[in-house]
Amino acid sequence: MTEASGVLSPEQTAFLVRQRVARLATADAGGRPHAVPVCFAYRTGVVYVALDEKPKDVPPERLKRVRNILENPEVTLVADRYEEDWSLLAFVMVRGRAELLEPGIEEHGAAVRLLRGKYHQYERMKIEENPVIAVRAENAASWGALGVSPSAGPPVLDTIRGRRSARRYLPKPVPDEAVWRVLEAARWAPSPHGRQPWRFAVITADETRERLADAMGGEWRSNLTMDGQDAEVVEMRLEGSRRRLLDAPVLVLLCLYLEDLDTYPDPDRQQNETTMAVQSLGAAAQNALLAAYDQGLDAGWMCAPLFAPGEVVGALGLDPALVPQALLTLGYAEGDPPKRRGRRPLEELVVYRDRAI
Repeated sequence: MTEASGVLSPEQTAFLVRQRVARLATADAGGRPHAVPVCFAYRTGVVYVALDEKPKDVPPERLKRVRNILENPEVTLVADRYEEDWSLLAFVMVRGRAELLEPGIEEHGAAVRLLRGKYHQYERMKIEENPVIAVRAENAASWGALGVSPSAGPPVLDTIRGRRSARRYLPKPVPDEAVWRVLEAARWAPSPHGRQPWRFAVITADETRERLADAMGGEWRSNLTMDGQDAEVVEMRLEGSRRRLLDAPVLVLLCLYLEDLDTYPDPDRQQNETTMAVQSLGAAAQNALLAAYDQGLDAGWMCAPLFAPGEVVGALGLDPALVPQALLTLGYAEGDPPKRRGRRPLEELVVYRDRAI
């Protein structure tokens, strides 16, 4: 068993963030214990637990765990993984002090956004009307294969819904084999004529990321200034984008490669050929993002190279025939990423069907 006094280690954090359920143990003033399974979100030393909608005759403040916290704020939270292959067993235990965040305060709103970002089911619940339990970690313990991903993943739709874009990462290296599996998933994306009109560049060295950020920074600054944005806003946005490039342990640059596509004598069909290549690159990117999530990695998608393709090619010394389109950031999120933007109801997106489904 390993201990981390006062803060979770990167390995403990990465494991905790990936778990979907934990057990919250509380005790009343007399020391009588009480434990319940909970859904939770984690961000920078704090675990947030929602108080779900309950029957009207059980107000949140009457829940046993809430009454215990009010009497005795010392709590323990355990997130574990069980597999029939016992070499994959693992847990993280967080000890700390709990408090209730009441609706209306800033941290309560941020916690609700985190929880809804992790669990789409909360979108349909009025958790914003109830207090949120905040467990402020004081120390942590862990055991087992924290860094190993089980072979059996969740159903595909759960994976799609569970994946979110990360912006801040732990200083924890990503194994080369994990990156290779991400690229292997991208390789299997559908493409026009099976030509796979894309190429990938993998960036992990600090000096390469610095060079890339510097090369794109000038073009970003020019574009933002041209948009009429204030100099202070321009610098703030530039710093945010630069930080995303430098903090992520791995960057994967996605480039179009059109040399192997069919050629046509008329410009319309040739443009359609290029459009098909762009569509397939998007499919490759989605495959990569889902494969990353399936392995316990977090990822983000940046379109910045699309606005500075020449600078990217020059900074990395790439073949001029490559057309940079996007960057995928890979790593382990420092906490649960922010809530996703809302999705339109399916009824708004399906504009035609010839029979009832």
